[in-house]
Amino acid sequence: MPRVKRGTIKLKRRKNILARTKGFRFGRSTKEAQAKEALVHAGKYAFMHRKDKKSERRRINQVKINAGSRSAGLSYSKFMGGLKKKGIALDRKILAILAEKHPTVFAKIIAEAK
Repeated sequence: MPRVKRGTIKLKRRKNILARTKGFRFGRSTKEAQAKEALVHAGKYAFMHRKDKKSERRRINQVKINAGSRSAGLSYSKFMGGLKKKGIALDRKILAILAEKHPTVFAKIIAEAK
């Protein structure tokens, strides 16, 4: 049976792994075994934090809406309940932008929700 020489393939694989760990600290950027493990962990955290990012954004938007509605003497929950009852279908992202950058428009929405 002929022998298989894997030098070029192995070097290519090693080069690709080390290229993806460029910027990591200590042996994680220079040693192949540590770099592989670092990539596995990095991928796991990246996946997890892509999911977390959505809930963090929602939480930030809620804080902005709450701050805007409190200035008009209305709590967040009462404001959102009022919007739902009136049938005003604006999502939290839009409401947060209005509360932060366009307070006059947001004040009109609060007046509708009351």
